Amino acid sequence: MGAGVVSAGTITSALTVGSQAASGAQPAALEKSAPDALGFASDLGDKFDAGIRSGLLRGLHAIVVTRAGKLVLERYYTGVDENWGRPLGQVTFTPDTLHDLRSVTKSIVSLLYGIALDRGLVPPPEAPLLAQFPEYPDLAADPQRAAIKIVHALNMTIGMQWNEQLPYSNPANSEIMMENAPDKFRFVLERPIVEPPGTRWNYSGGCTALIGRLIEKGTARSLSDFAREALFEPLGISNIEWATGADTRHSAASGLRLMPRDIARIGMLVLGKGQVQDRRIVSAEWIDASVKPVIPTNDGLEYGRFWWLGEMPTPAFKAPQRFVAGFGNGGQRLWLLPAADLCCVIASGNYNAVDSWVAPTRVWREIVLANLLKV
Repeated sequence: MGAGVVSAGTITSALTVGSQAASGAQPAALEKSAPDALGFASDLGDKFDAGIRSGLLRGLHAIVVTRAGKLVLERYYTGVDENWGRPLGQVTFTPDTLHDLRSVTKSIVSLLYGIALDRGLVPPPEAPLLAQFPEYPDLAADPQRAAIKIVHALNMTIGMQWNEQLPYSNPANSEIMMENAPDKFRFVLERPIVEPPGTRWNYSGGCTALIGRLIEKGTARSLSDFAREALFEPLGISNIEWATGADTRHSAASGLRLMPRDIARIGMLVLGKGQVQDRRIVSAEWIDASVKPVIPTNDGLEYGRFWWLGEMPTPAFKAPQRFVAGFGNGGQRLWLLPAADLCCVIASGNYNAVDSWVAPTRVWREIVLANLLKV
């Protein structure tokens, strides 16, 4: 399983897409800035354009780069796209075009759990996981399962059998099996125990499905309704789609669609430790806990609470700096460099390709970070 292809892909169950406009919410315009005014090489855009012309950056649909809340680089292209595995054909992307986040959705679900926790609506991460699902008394009675905590789902260390290394076109892929199961939550919770919880990281969309269900239980609202009120409207995000499967529940693992600028707004919220201007949306404590490295992954990176963590060099700093990221199938990326207040959003169409990680990683490392010259 490569770091660039670990997130959910084509789902074979029934697909419904809910499109929502948040009432009265109007996103504030992102102020544009010349790259050199914010510490970048003045020809940052030219270098990115050259990478596109060279053919080395294949399949990109959009890029949005901000620093200190200002727009530094923005580009849109034409390409073949999908909506949660449903072909959309050739799409000409603009700032107003929605795009799949795929598993970047997981990182947003982490924020939603933090908001619900701040409001006292969901149990703390140290609470037993199975105790939150009394509808499955046979599973809750299992002593091995009783040791699993909510935090183990948040950092994907629940110790249950799960395999998303198979292609998402393969019905034996665990996420596809979950989506096609009569009861997706029982499907996840009854997987065989293979090791003690907290021992080893194993990528699992099932973990996110469980966290999404806890949010629904605690808020008595659908995932998208709570997200709209608690996160999207406060950020001025007014246009979203969130796919649902055959059970009509929103896919917490991979179903969200947003505009790239709005993904950047979420990134800037994380960079601001949960605050935008004078408005607190999620506690700084939750942000800090979410982006704290907890467990190594299989890809040389680390993992927090549905966030990927690592380090990369940049000329602006003497030593490599820690980044925070949301990764999604096909090359979807939300890259954050907290030390530089830097956000990079990449939307791509390389769904299910084994090399889908290459282009967004090159953009981040060889163009964005390599051309950040001053802090």
